[in-house]
Amino acid sequence: MKKILILLILTFMLSCGVQKQIIDTNPDSIEKVVQNTEEVEGEISESEIKKEIIVKEHIKLNDVKLSLEYLASDALEGRNTGSKGIEKAAIYIENVFKENNIKPYFETYRDTFNVKAIIGYNMVGYIEGTDSNLKNEFVILGAHYDHIGTAKAVNGDGIANGANDDASGTVAVLEWAKYFSKTKSNKRSVLFTLYSAEEMGLKGSGHLAKRLKKENLDVYTMINFEMIGVPRADGETMAYITGYKLSNMAEKLNTYANTEMIGFLPQAKAYNLFERSDNYPFYKLFKVPAQAISTFDFTNFDYYHHVDDEASEIDFNHMTNFMNKMIPALEGMINTTSKEIKMYNE
Repeated sequence: MKKILILLILTFMLSCGVQKQIIDTNPDSIEKVVQNTEEVEGEISESEIKKEIIVKEHIKLNDVKLSLEYLASDALEGRNTGSKGIEKAAIYIENVFKENNIKPYFETYRDTFNVKAIIGYNMVGYIEGTDSNLKNEFVILGAHYDHIGTAKAVNGDGIANGANDDASGTVAVLEWAKYFSKTKSNKRSVLFTLYSAEEMGLKGSGHLAKRLKKENLDVYTMINFEMIGVPRADGETMAYITGYKLSNMAEKLNTYANTEMIGFLPQAKAYNLFERSDNYPFYKLFKVPAQAISTFDFTNFDYYHHVDDEASEIDFNHMTNFMNKMIPALEGMINTTSKEIKMYNE
């Protein structure tokens, strides 16, 4: 009888329009539903069923932790552009793309450029959209995977590991790439872009933006993720967006996520962060909503360009929670039939 009840409950869940991908069909979770419903006499209401549905966390804390701990390890020597350490990071990113069947957008995953005598590589993965028309439009998700290499030594440690800046954003882009590769839930095509030489003045993102512009890529939106490894204070929005008043991106992302998670930070405007992160070359060339999202707000992290920007300073629960909450926001942006996110000056 209990097995029959389980099947009936699953059928009812799906018939109520609950998205298949968010239902945890683990037998233990279903058993919990059965146990609770057995205590209720009469018919099972839809609201009672929905209370017991567990929203699946697509991105796992342990995966986030392992990835960031490697990228921010001493073995990578602070990931300075052109160094042996950043080459290890590039190989790691390539392997994640390969293992998850994420295609290179160009001939290889590497978009090569020079900063004087230094050779740098942007890493570019690609997932084609599933809609025959919308796949010709692109959403770009990005972060920079380089850092400054070394900084003033503290207790004999001179390696500036760059855990928050910006291994955190790098891991987020990689995890979302893995998610979309698995779910195929992107109607538009998505570029997963990780930049080098950000610390040299946005050289990597500037090079890639120019290359894609020459190809006349139809870019709908671009989001850069910068320093998302630490939470903001209670009562604040989970994250903020640079260039808040330039477009309706924050408003739309909140609508898609069904929660007020992206807000405005006055210091972002005061310090002109919009023009100081890897979104800016795309905005400048494509004239589309291209903005950066961060959870670092100048009050919650003391180790910017400091040797103590270590994995031990990262709040992995916050980071994983943020990445999971962003998934419906990203899917909403990627899948709308029209380009709903617009510049306010259009």
